[in-house]
Amino acid sequence: MDDHATRAAAARTGATRTSGGQATRIDDIRGRFDRWIAGTVLALAALGVVMVASSSIYQDSNPYHYFGRHLVFLAGGAVLMALAMRTELKTVERYNHLLLLGCFVLLVLVFVPGLGVSVKGANRWINLGVSGFQVVEAVKVCFIIWLASYLVRFRDEVNATWPAMLKPLGVAAALVVLLLLQPDFGSSSLLLAITAGMLVLGGVNMPRMFGPVLVALPLLAFVAVLEPYRMRRLTSFMDPWADPFGSGYQLTNALMAAGRGEWFGVGLGGSIQKLYYLPEAHTDFILAVIAEELGFVGVCMVIGLFSLLVGRALWIGLKCVEMRRHFAGYLAFGIALWIALQSFVSIGVNLGLLPTKGLTLPLVSSGGSSVLMTCLGMGLLLRISYELERAQRQVARLRGDEVAVAASGPAPATAAPLPVAAMRAGEGISRGTNRLRQRVEPTLGRAG
Repeated sequence: MDDHATRAAAARTGATRTSGGQATRIDDIRGRFDRWIAGTVLALAALGVVMVASSSIYQDSNPYHYFGRHLVFLAGGAVLMALAMRTELKTVERYNHLLLLGCFVLLVLVFVPGLGVSVKGANRWINLGVSGFQVVEAVKVCFIIWLASYLVRFRDEVNATWPAMLKPLGVAAALVVLLLLQPDFGSSSLLLAITAGMLVLGGVNMPRMFGPVLVALPLLAFVAVLEPYRMRRLTSFMDPWADPFGSGYQLTNALMAAGRGEWFGVGLGGSIQKLYYLPEAHTDFILAVIAEELGFVGVCMVIGLFSLLVGRALWIGLKCVEMRRHFAGYLAFGIALWIALQSFVSIGVNLGLLPTKGLTLPLVSSGGSSVLMTCLGMGLLLRISYELERAQRQVARLRGDEVAVAASGPAPATAAPLPVAAMRAGEGISRGTNRLRQRVEPTLGRAG
């Protein structure tokens, strides 16, 4: 059999040859998980373990109660992360409609007597027996998966027609109504912001976005001032020292903690504000404890880690879109927006830059539901990086074989087309071998 016939047979079976002469199937090529994302997630989780132990040591009669609880949920999150890292994205995408249905079911379950749990007048949890679960954390992940799939299926229509653009906004608005009934204004705003951000990154016509935004902002402002307790939060944010023992109590203590930390902090475990002065020191206001014990340098370290995580996620999403792996790209964008916006709000609240909201600092704050779902999101992000690397290596192998075939002479008229594996490796690469040499241009949602 001549060299052309050998290569044609390899193409039909999806196999290539290594430099040692051994045949390698395209499907046998493996990817690698992004080390920057994995390292950043590990660093944030490790910091969270240390700071939860430090900030909660005086919060219960058992000084290790919240610390042990955090470790248990972190272990559960590690299991969910491992499962997500081993699950093909095409399998995740296949169940997008069921996940969206699950969002509505979860938000309704909190109102079911005996199943829903009310804490401080808010119906945000369901009773799982061993622990409560805040359903909105799961809703964030499920909704992002559905929206990423929607943008893949209707990316041309989203950019060209009003109905295709308004449908995801309508779905988000329906979820927001259920969230406001709990009530949960912070998560409602976060969900709308994620939706708008993913639509923009998905290629929506920007002038069309102005209309829904101009309608949504006044409505959100009206909802914010409708409840007296939300209005008190806004006024106390403007001048927390006007009522330091009332509406401004949380913010004034958080600011005192940040101010006391100065440049390098008072040392790990040396916080005074966590001694029954700062409410929710191990959850919503854990950054204030970090600022007091680790100082300005510690706060910059936290911001730097989140910036690295979000930046890397956006970069991976862009690379996926360039390779026409649109679902993976949009999912990476959604996870990046979720982590960026939630961490920004949490940090802003702790430093007095934003009104008080009950949002945890991802991977750092204590909170079982948040830890579990954030770990799941990070597992999906690592899976995206793995499949991107795998696709890049498969395409590189196929390109290398094409160069070898071209150098050996003209291909026979009956040359076999590229194998199916090549089609899976680069979703935007056509069947003709000459198309492999073309540079894949980024579209950010525009039709390929």
